[in-house]
Amino acid sequence: MQDGKRKTTTRRLLGACLAALVALGGASAAMAQTAADMDARLDTLFGEHAPYRGFFDKLKQAVATGDKAAVAAMVDYPFRTRVEGKAVTIRDAGHFIADYDSIVTPKVKDAVSRQAYPELFANWQGISIGSGEIWFGGVGKRNDVKITAINH
Repeated sequence: MQDGKRKTTTRRLLGACLAALVALGGASAAMAQTAADMDARLDTLFGEHAPYRGFFDKLKQAVATGDKAAVAAMVDYPFRTRVEGKAVTIRDAGHFIADYDSIVTPKVKDAVSRQAYPELFANWQGISIGSGEIWFGGVGKRNDVKITAINH
């Protein structure tokens, strides 16, 4: 009789292990996204994806080439951030460019360079790069896509 109980217990354990492996495999597959998956997510959240995808591509390029003016043109002003440890309000692109290196720090640049479009985080508040180093989304009546936060 003990052999029968062992076989039953072994079968149950093997079944539970198999179910866990299948579930984990499904979770991994669900977390991996394609560009089409991200497009669909942004379509659901914001009604369209093209402006957000284009903005991300332009931002990535501008940060990579150090184009301060291009990045400054992508910011929603006035803009609150920290410069040298102090909370400041950046009122316009000229002010942003003057403090660019204190705002777009190496940590921020690294987050942007490593970020792939399919791996962006998006919710009703906007889209995040890295671990929240940059947030962007639609602002104003025209819903223009702009940077709304930079956290360094």
